[in-house]
Amino acid sequence: MKKFLLLIVIPLAFLSCGKQGDAVPSVPVNFQASLFDPRILPLNASGGYVVISGYGVAGLILYRTPDRRYVAYDRCSSYQPQNKCAVTIDGSGFTATDPCSGSKFSLTDGTPVKAPATKSLRAYYVTTNSSEIFVSN
Repeated sequence: MKKFLLLIVIPLAFLSCGKQGDAVPSVPVNFQASLFDPRILPLNASGGYVVISGYGVAGLILYRTPDRRYVAYDRCSSYQPQNKCAVTIDGSGFTATDPCSGSKFSLTDGTPVKAPATKSLRAYYVTTNSSEIFVSN
């Protein structure tokens, strides 16, 4: 009986090991701007955000969290990323929505807050000094 169970369990284990879904492609990102640049000024306020085109897969979202940290995400939705659907910031300024699927993501940490997405937005490293912000991967 134990051998029979092993013959059933082992193939099932191999069948369950597969591709866990596509991820947002990793592309080189190297963005730098002055914190006094008019495009970046909204980041001075907690909950402030800016959208930067031309970086990442579908552009960047730079966000200032309520605890005053800077975070950066690729605008490409993590749900079916091959579609390269760019998320848009909601009116509240706390979430972003994938207009293709309706998925919503928290801007504080990039996690999905509304299905069908199950993966977070691709996050990038953010560093700052007294006058500049740097985003990279």
